[in-house]
Amino acid sequence: MTHSEHSILIGVDGGGTGCRVAVGTLADGVLAQAEGGPANATSDIALAIQNVASTIEVALKTAGLSASDATVHVGLAGVMGRNEVDKIAAAFPYKTITVTDDRPTAITGALGGKDGYLLSIGTGSIAAASKVSKFAYVGGWGFQVSDHASGAWLGRAALEQVLLCFDGLAEHTALTREIFKKYNQDPNKIVTFCQSATPRDYAALAPDIIKGAQENDPWGRAIMGKGAAFLMRNLTRLGFQNGDTLCLSGGVGPHYADYLPKGANQGLIPPQGSALDGAFQLAKQALMDRLEQQA
Repeated sequence: MTHSEHSILIGVDGGGTGCRVAVGTLADGVLAQAEGGPANATSDIALAIQNVASTIEVALKTAGLSASDATVHVGLAGVMGRNEVDKIAAAFPYKTITVTDDRPTAITGALGGKDGYLLSIGTGSIAAASKVSKFAYVGGWGFQVSDHASGAWLGRAALEQVLLCFDGLAEHTALTREIFKKYNQDPNKIVTFCQSATPRDYAALAPDIIKGAQENDPWGRAIMGKGAAFLMRNLTRLGFQNGDTLCLSGGVGPHYADYLPKGANQGLIPPQGSALDGAFQLAKQALMDRLEQQA
C-alpha cells in the first residue's frame, strides 16, 4: 500500500444545531465519526471553530489517527464570503483545507458525487446543480426574502389563507379549519404568533399541510402545487431537462414528488448520502486531484 493511500481525510458538516465530522483514509474510507456543538459561521464564528476543532479531535482519537497533514473539507452554514473562509481555514493546522458553505457538501452527498440536480427542501429551500464537479445554485437566501416552497413558506401560507377565510375572502377547507383550531379560532392569536415566530415555528405547520394535501384537501393540494411550480422554475433556470437525475431531500422535499410534472420524475433518485458524506467525498476528491497533479 502506498503512502498516499494512508493519507488522512477529514470531512466536516456544520450548522446551527450541531456539527459532524468523519475521518478516514484514502484506502479505507471513513474510519470514525463524531458529533459536536453548533457550528454556524454567521451566528458565532469563534464558537463554530471551537466546536469543529474539538469534534475533529474526538473523531481522530476514536480512529486512532494523527492528522497534521490531513486533507480537509469543512462545509458550514453561514459561510458568506472570503472573510469567513480565510478565518476558519487559518484556525486549523492542516496543510490542505477547503472551507465552503454547506451547499457543496449537501449536493455532493445527495447525488453521491455524480452529476444531477438537487431540491433540498426543509425549513428552508434551495435548488442546486452539479455538472462535472461544478456547482450552481438558485434560492436559499433565507425565509424573509426567499425559501419558496419550504416548510416555513408552507406554514406562513397556511396562516395567510386562514385569515383570508376568516375575512370572507376565501372559502374554508377542512385543512384551514383544522389549522385555525390550533389558535382557538382567534385571528388575534395568529397575529401574536407571527410577531415572534421563527422559520422553524412556521415550518412546524408543514406536516399538517402535507397531510391535508395527501387527503385531497383542495387548498392543501393547491399550495403544494404552487410550491412545486416554483421549484420547477428553479430547475429550469439551472438547465434541468426531463430525464436528468433529480434528488428531493430534506423533510419536505420528497413530498413534492407527486406534484412535479411526470417528466420531471423520470430520473428521480433517493438521496445517496448526507452532507457529511459529501464533505468527506470532497476531501477525497481534493486529495486525488493533488496526487494527479504531482504524478
